[in-house]
Amino acid sequence: MNKVLLIIQREYLVRVRKKSFIIMIFVVPALILVMGAVIAMVAKNSTELSEQQVVKVMDASGLFAGKFHDQKNLKFETTTQSVAELNAELKKDANLSVLQIPVDFTKKDSVKIRSKKKPGITITEKIESQLNSIAVSNAMLKNHIDTALLRSIKSNISLNSIEITETGDNKTNLGANISVSIACAILIYLCLFIYGAQVMRGVIEEKTSRIIEVIISSVKPFQLMLGKIIGVGLVGLTQFAAWIILSIVASKIAGHAFSSPASPMAGAISVLQTIPFGKILGCFLFYFLCGYLLYSALFAAVGSAVNSETETQQFMFPITMPLLFTYLLSVSILFRAPDSPLAVWLSIIPFTSPVAMMMRLPLTAVPAWQLALSMSLLVIGFLFTTYVAARIYRVGVLMYGKKVTYKELAKWFFYKE
Repeated sequence: MNKVLLIIQREYLVRVRKKSFIIMIFVVPALILVMGAVIAMVAKNSTELSEQQVVKVMDASGLFAGKFHDQKNLKFETTTQSVAELNAELKKDANLSVLQIPVDFTKKDSVKIRSKKKPGITITEKIESQLNSIAVSNAMLKNHIDTALLRSIKSNISLNSIEITETGDNKTNLGANISVSIACAILIYLCLFIYGAQVMRGVIEEKTSRIIEVIISSVKPFQLMLGKIIGVGLVGLTQFAAWIILSIVASKIAGHAFSSPASPMAGAISVLQTIPFGKILGCFLFYFLCGYLLYSALFAAVGSAVNSETETQQFMFPITMPLLFTYLLSVSILFRAPDSPLAVWLSIIPFTSPVAMMMRLPLTAVPAWQLALSMSLLVIGFLFTTYVAARIYRVGVLMYGKKVTYKELAKWFFYKE
């Protein structure tokens, strides 16, 4: 046990003393905030056209001409020019488009937009929106429906989401919950991958430098692997602790600075206060720690089986595929249906539960039995993978100059002590 503690201490101190550790603590949160602000700004500006676009409308139906409304950097002009004349203009002007509306415009793909370059999704969406709006207005007028009266009585109802709990009704904000959900999925995916890869690189470095031969003479391979995994894991927990402290301090400062109801940030702060960060944080630490133990053992086994980092690709893909698969589903589909059968099963299976469960927790009240089953299977999963990885690791760390296959790894697993 003392030897394992010494290895843990060595791995921890070696990494904590590196400049990258300080950078991860202070720079990474700042970069995440900057990246979030940039994404929000880009998303806001993506709905606007960057350059002046002119759309010439050829309306054979006579129902649309003159009814388009100019928008920012988007101008509509009705034209009677021939197709040949317009094509000549299109070849000269990249910011010019021609909208062709035939008599039978209701047929699929009958309305065409022609331009020198492929039209972007922004301009096509703006044109489609106006086309549909004009078509609906024309249909209502044809059926003697007063469009002005219809617009005047149009309502704008929005839902106020209330969650019923044992302590009473809690107001929720779906947008904030989705943001926290996706952030948790992204963060735990990155952390499992980054810290697991650190274990693998550490094993490869010690193996290629032959330092591991000296260490193995004093400790058992399993003790060395366990010490390396726990040491790197403690580095990760230290960084999380620093981030939590910084977040608490920043939230306190922001709370005092924007405590006035008239403050533009007061609404955002009140929304964040509705999210149960205590429960989410506790579950995040559990799923990070257990998920890290599960995956880092496999990463350590891969590191022991190869002679350089370039040889790891054939073994890395099967290991990281469940994580990547769940991450992509979580940020694209599952957050819309956190209680769907697919989301539930992914949050229970050990190889996918860290990402899937952290995506579900901010969005829905996960039943206690699902959370308990997920946590229990994850613990069993990391115990099993650690056992499998240890049997491969004990042989691989002393194996040099041989290109390893899956068949060879299976042989190593069954070798006797």
